[in-house]
Amino acid sequence: MTVLTGLRWGPASKGVARQLVVLCHGVGADGHDLIDLAPQWARALPDAVFVAPDAPERYDSAPMGRQWFSLQDRTPTVLDAAARRSAPALLAYIDAELARAGLPADAVALMGFSQGAMMVLYAGLRRRPPPRGILAFSGALLDTPGLAGECTGHPPVLLVHGREDEVVPFARGPQAESVLGGLGMPVQSVWCPGLGHGIDDAGLSAGALFLQRVFA
Repeated sequence: MTVLTGLRWGPASKGVARQLVVLCHGVGADGHDLIDLAPQWARALPDAVFVAPDAPERYDSAPMGRQWFSLQDRTPTVLDAAARRSAPALLAYIDAELARAGLPADAVALMGFSQGAMMVLYAGLRRRPPPRGILAFSGALLDTPGLAGECTGHPPVLLVHGREDEVVPFARGPQAESVLGGLGMPVQSVWCPGLGHGIDDAGLSAGALFLQRVFA
């Protein structure tokens, strides 16, 4: 299994860490892509450590960047299997960062963008113990048929998606909302008018409030 490495920021308070927030980037990027969220969300969680791992594989469609799994074949069963192979490395990274910060196993929230959102939903919903919350921006829910039998709890989930997303179609957001709600997950959804494949101020604000609430 690949051992992930990444960037680390905080706590902003300069005190003892009380929470861990894991930020998982999208395909073709790396940990630098999301670590800048840390200073913004640290206003809501000044005692949190924010970590941004690099995905385990080199991006196979460009000379730079990383990927959690290949998108060369987007057949649902192929993507489901790829996420399943990638999840153990992410879960091991989470456990290692909690241990490094001296935090209990449940003191973590997972956030991802695009392919990173697919990964935090996949891995987070199957983690023991469940994370305090999962924030999925511009992503999709993979392996829907297997989820009901594999989810390990009912962590709160925040779904944020641009209505004009040209990369991961907006419809994947409401689809995830429907499946997760049907499984009894507490789901909050923010659908952003005029937004493409990205994160806007509405999403950032929703994320900060969500993190405050799940760690309250």
